[in-house]
Amino acid sequence: METDHLCIGGGPAGIFAALTAAGSGKRCIILEQNEQLGKKLRITGKGRCNLTNQCDRETLMANIPGNSKFLYSAFSRCMPQDVMDWFEQHGVPLKTERGNRVFPVSDRAEDVVQALKQAIRRAGIPVIHGKATHLNIEHNGCCIGAGTADGIEIIAKTTLLATGGMSYPKTGSTGTGYRLAESVGHTIIPPMPSLVPLVTQEGWCREVMGLSLRNVTLRLYHGGKCVFEELGEMLFTHFGISGPLVLRASAVMRKGNPSEYRTEIDLKPGLTPEQLDRRIQRDLADSPNRDMGNILRTLLPAKLILPILRQCRISPDLKGNRLTREQRQNLGQVVKAMPLHIQAFRPMEEAIVTRGGINLREVHAKTMESKLCPGLYFAGEILDVDGYTGGFNLQIAFATGYSAGVSMAACV
Repeated sequence: METDHLCIGGGPAGIFAALTAAGSGKRCIILEQNEQLGKKLRITGKGRCNLTNQCDRETLMANIPGNSKFLYSAFSRCMPQDVMDWFEQHGVPLKTERGNRVFPVSDRAEDVVQALKQAIRRAGIPVIHGKATHLNIEHNGCCIGAGTADGIEIIAKTTLLATGGMSYPKTGSTGTGYRLAESVGHTIIPPMPSLVPLVTQEGWCREVMGLSLRNVTLRLYHGGKCVFEELGEMLFTHFGISGPLVLRASAVMRKGNPSEYRTEIDLKPGLTPEQLDRRIQRDLADSPNRDMGNILRTLLPAKLILPILRQCRISPDLKGNRLTREQRQNLGQVVKAMPLHIQAFRPMEEAIVTRGGINLREVHAKTMESKLCPGLYFAGEILDVDGYTGGFNLQIAFATGYSAGVSMAACV
């Protein structure tokens, strides 16, 4: 079987690359190991599909915590507005929500998948369902296609690996692309989970599991340096912490071991330490004969009162008028900086994206072509680049897929 371009991987990066190359009148084939295209895309954004983020290039770059410079050319070719225009032109009305996150008006990821599938059909791009087992390499070192587990050999002038990372392995992201890239000499930066919940050393998180905090500030420290600080929402779980703030903080944890990090939660970011102290004094004066466990109910979520009092070594039965100045100040400090020590990331299966992948030093940033194996291209999560939550990772997929598609078409 022969074609101009072979795109291995039927996710957003592979599909955008195929559509882009086919738009130049080239023959394309998509090889997808799942029974259906866009399997992972269907579950993104909790099934709503946060397509992109409506922002400028500088904001995009600022939301890529590692290797963002590699994406400069790809973003120059394909910006969020280009992605939005494409989907609206293909029958998917969009809306922009808080944080400039872009969703289908229908809140249905399935509408996004269907738009891509219909575009593939209109472009006449065949989809072969099978698992790529090897790349076909000419004697001169050029990649000329791939073979499948079913014995199908596809000869192509250019070949794209857009097989994703290793997050959500049930959707087919099992690291196949890494093994194929390694077979032609590429270095793989060890895959790690990113945008992932965090396991804490403190066992008391289990006591408050299910508690959601809004409008709190989470600070992340590596050694004595604060490497992340943001206001938002988070969640306590049976293993530690999760939620939007925690997922974003996890993306910054790139150096050393997770156990080298700690967090602080400011439960009252709207109050200065002095204002908080006056508030606590007022509550004590209003109810001097009540227990501390009851007095704090107007200040803190009920589930957090006992854990915080334990950290302060204050009995919940202590009367308000017996609280010392030192105890009161210690209480204020914990409310403004409740400490949690990180033990580990949750498993890769729970990560939204994969950090690590193809070493970017071995890829041409302008074309997405391999520097080691001519005719081989990369796009999407397989590359060692990832972003924060908010639509940035799908924007990376669309932009690198588009850039690869343009470059592949120019080679034939």
